[in-house]
Amino acid sequence: MAGASAQRRAAQIAAGIQGDNQLVVEGVSKRFGGVTAVQDVALEVPRGSIVSIIGPNGAGKTSLLNMISGFYKPDTGRVVLDGTDITHRKPSEIARLGIARTFQNIALFSGLTVLDNLMLGRHVRMKAGVLSSVIYWGMAQKEDIEHREAVEEIIEFLKLQDLRKLPTAALAYGLRKRVELGRALALDPKILFYDEPSAGLDPVTSAEIDQLILDLTRKLGVTSVVVTHEMDSAFTIADRMVMLDKGRVLRVDTRESFNALRKTPEADTPRLSEDDRLIRQFLRGDAQGPITERKAATNYAEAPNNDGGVAYGPNGVLFLARYPNLKVEIEATDRVIDLVHERMDLA
Repeated sequence: MAGASAQRRAAQIAAGIQGDNQLVVEGVSKRFGGVTAVQDVALEVPRGSIVSIIGPNGAGKTSLLNMISGFYKPDTGRVVLDGTDITHRKPSEIARLGIARTFQNIALFSGLTVLDNLMLGRHVRMKAGVLSSVIYWGMAQKEDIEHREAVEEIIEFLKLQDLRKLPTAALAYGLRKRVELGRALALDPKILFYDEPSAGLDPVTSAEIDQLILDLTRKLGVTSVVVTHEMDSAFTIADRMVMLDKGRVLRVDTRESFNALRKTPEADTPRLSEDDRLIRQFLRGDAQGPITERKAATNYAEAPNNDGGVAYGPNGVLFLARYPNLKVEIEATDRVIDLVHERMDLA
């Protein structure tokens, strides 16, 4: 994140020099035994953009991320970063080239401090040899100072100053999510992949993570690819959305186009393609839809907005925060949960 490279990327985006495809995925597929996890997926990620990848559980979202970051090798197709084919590179090599990621399940060293966890993220940028590192001399000493300065910038950006010397095991879940994001930023990435960054978070913390992603992309020039179940988040931050289902891409489009599809009246659905009907069902969270379980688990309710569509928010907390024009009265959280149960026929 720190240094001239991040500043150059931010300056390019501020000047409008974006739109070229920084990452291109060409027809990648992955099978595990008799199961096809990803099927002939093609994807383009413009430089300086935020792309949200959505879809039900088992759609192949995380498998796709694992292939891009080198943890899985695709059976077919290739992955190209800034014109370089990285399909068969090792994860460490891909990280050096500028791809970093967070994980759905937090993978921090719980016994280490916040500062130490972030310093570990700098390892791919370290060049000093073993001997000089052991005796802390010469290049090793100079590198350590430079890397600590970079990490301190990240700590300040993420507002973790008061927690820098605490072990991550002592932190609340939302703060550990923030530390994991910091460790990914310590790699000084060109592209940052987020795997369910809002999973398990309360609505306020989730909104804070959304704002961090926006700031990283708009201010620092870090291209963002966000895998999420949270439609509220996707419609808030995404420039482009990708819908996956059963390992294949159903649609790649702007959030405005996805929103228009979500608002399609029931009477007009026969005119839609089979894929678009599935997408509409997913976005609306219909009782028979693929995100019923997720939506009920997060106590989502819905309310009509002033243009006749539908807006979603967990426990009513973000209704007015993100949709100030909503005309909806929510007396208590219990009533919102009742609405969810009525909607999902769970009561």
